[in-house]
Amino acid sequence: MTSSLRPGDFSRLADDYSAYRPGYCPSVLSALLGLYPSRAIDCADVGAGTGIWTRMVAAAGVRSVVAVEPDDSMRANGERDSAGTGIVWRKGTGDATGLGDACVDWLSMASSFHWVDTAAGLAEFARVLRPGGRFVALWNPRWIEANPLLVEIESYLTELCPDLKRVSSGRSGVTETLAATLRAHPLYDDVLYLEGEHVARQSPAQYLGAWRSVNDVQAQLGAERFAAFLDRAEARIKDMDFIETTYRTRTWTARRKG
Repeated sequence: MTSSLRPGDFSRLADDYSAYRPGYCPSVLSALLGLYPSRAIDCADVGAGTGIWTRMVAAAGVRSVVAVEPDDSMRANGERDSAGTGIVWRKGTGDATGLGDACVDWLSMASSFHWVDTAAGLAEFARVLRPGGRFVALWNPRWIEANPLLVEIESYLTELCPDLKRVSSGRSGVTETLAATLRAHPLYDDVLYLEGEHVARQSPAQYLGAWRSVNDVQAQLGAERFAAFLDRAEARIKDMDFIETTYRTRTWTARRKG
């Protein structure tokens, strides 16, 4: 059996991530762009993964977009999926982006800021942002309470691992204190929170594929228990045409002072 994943290692998850992760709420993107007087802005998406959010930003008509991603497999999928979009891909991390000083008006981290040391990341982003530019951190958690079936399936996880701690759900961890952290930071102001819901109709294969792209659950359950979870989930949904999943895009943004 394949060995368990390390926390934060997406190298073996990249294909499923590319194929099955849903997009983010379009209304949230529109609201964020409404904070700028025009679309003539230069953007960076750090921890871009396979570029799901990056491509949404590029398609909105901004001036330029660079995607920064440390994992070679995720970045390779992103480069393939983004062919023809004009997005420039680079290797880098949240605390060492490799980007120049004051080179972008927007720097986002979509479903990835929880993997970065908060203090180091915010210092690096302040270096890269132009005065008045904005840092955007967003997550796209499933809102399972909207569908009792999803609550039932999620309960399998706690049966298998009672002390499971979600890292990247967007409903825990760094998100609990992020607004206060940004308000207290000497280099940022004008902290805003935005939230928007959207619904994805997923086939059973798409629903299970999205689970296979999740690192924190696999890293904690291990290969054997995660396989058992997928088997139970698959048995529960095998006769369904689709699963309706509500996602709630949760977004924090702050302006670079200066």
